Amino acid sequence: MEWNWYYIAACVWAIIGVITFLYLFWQTAPYGRHKAAGWGPEIPNRLGWMLMEGLSPIFISIWFWVGNSEKSTLNLVLYALYLLHYVYRGWVFPFLTRTQGKTMPVSITFSAIFFNLINTFFIGYQLGFMGGRSEISTLEALLGGALFVLGFIIHFKSDQILINLRKPGETDYKLPQGFLYKYVASPNYLGELIEWTGYAILFGHMAGWLFVFWTFVNLFPRAVANQKWYKKHFPDYPLDRKVILPGIF
Repeated sequence: MEWNWYYIAACVWAIIGVITFLYLFWQTAPYGRHKAAGWGPEIPNRLGWMLMEGLSPIFISIWFWVGNSEKSTLNLVLYALYLLHYVYRGWVFPFLTRTQGKTMPVSITFSAIFFNLINTFFIGYQLGFMGGRSEISTLEALLGGALFVLGFIIHFKSDQILINLRKPGETDYKLPQGFLYKYVASPNYLGELIEWTGYAILFGHMAGWLFVFWTFVNLFPRAVANQKWYKKHFPDYPLDRKVILPGIF
């Protein structure tokens, strides 16, 4: 019965993802460069980021360590890789940003917390209660590991370029240049998609691919919105710069 309800819940979550994907093309989440009035109370941007992303390591740790499945070396690595991403996103990245005085709606913060709570449940419950992964082929380990590292590097490097566009005390937006920004509007999102695809290969269970799907649901519509925003605010925006896939889209 345990497997039945788990997979039924995953199917429901995937259906919600399809609906969310369509919704996000109609309504861009109002934070960052897309911030808009009328979304209720707001909190400092840095605190919002810490709450949105910084609770994920706690969520997955609860599921992983409370579960009675074997904490094998492979499952510990999968747990550690998930922590690596979200410790960076939630506990390091907010202190690197230069967003003094900027805020985000509390509603957006809590929607992101809910998103991370559900996704960490599927990953963490699989690792902590359902046995995680017992073995992995050499090809899966090399391919998944290479994609995860490559994606993380792209994501991190792209973040650094965005952060360094502003000098201390500046809050205005500028057009990013260099690295993969030469080819796409949102290489940081491309990096995340590559990273989590590698993770799904390493993870070897449905939950990993469900997480890739939800990452795409959230990031692809926002990448489209980002390019539209850049074109609107920067007349010199490069016409050959794609949305998220170099040379393709």
